[in-house]
Amino acid sequence: MKILAIETATEACSAALLIDGEVIERFQVAPREHGNLILPMVDELIQEAGLSLAQMDALAFGRGPGSFTGVRMATGVIQGLAFSADLPVAAVSTLAAVAQQVAAEAAGKTIYSALDARMGEVYWCEYRQHNGYVQAVSDERVIAPNKLQVESACAAIGIGHGWDTYGEELRKIVQAEQLNLLPKALPRAREVALLALKMVESGQIVSAENALPVYLRDNVAKKKAQQ
Repeated sequence: MKILAIETATEACSAALLIDGEVIERFQVAPREHGNLILPMVDELIQEAGLSLAQMDALAFGRGPGSFTGVRMATGVIQGLAFSADLPVAAVSTLAAVAQQVAAEAAGKTIYSALDARMGEVYWCEYRQHNGYVQAVSDERVIAPNKLQVESACAAIGIGHGWDTYGEELRKIVQAEQLNLLPKALPRAREVALLALKMVESGQIVSAENALPVYLRDNVAKKKAQQ
């Protein structure tokens, strides 16, 4: 299975190529530079592997939530690539991609994935690990940290830069006997590709025109789209 994945929903920009279980990746934290970086990253990976875009089995992208501009960029790039090569697309949750980074160490634990949504809010979702992959056990939402209602857990992992910005508030909400934090974690295309593999295998893929973003904060998306 060969899957090309991109992720630009935060200040990190990355692309990854999964080939028969092995992943190669380009990753760079470069705010406002995604437009200059993402396609060269894609080209480098394909050339390094000695393949062409048409040889991919599927494409994947971080469909949000995240920065409106970043999510919109990933959507546009992946739609363009999918149309040009007539490839299906896996639209992967950015919050799930963050959570997947700790899947290997999360057996029996709840994963609280949080990204800074600005304006005093976080993008939030809760996950459990099953057979090496994270599965959502709550809805994705954008919410003020002090308005979260979370069931207590014996052991948990908090991951994502929402924990960096709102760590004090979130620790008051998450009543876990053991809580490990990775507050600097950003979504990466590597995990987008890994989650996409499972989606492709289970038929959770769409055509290019149906590869759509998820913003959660629709009022902001509508305002920016009208500008």
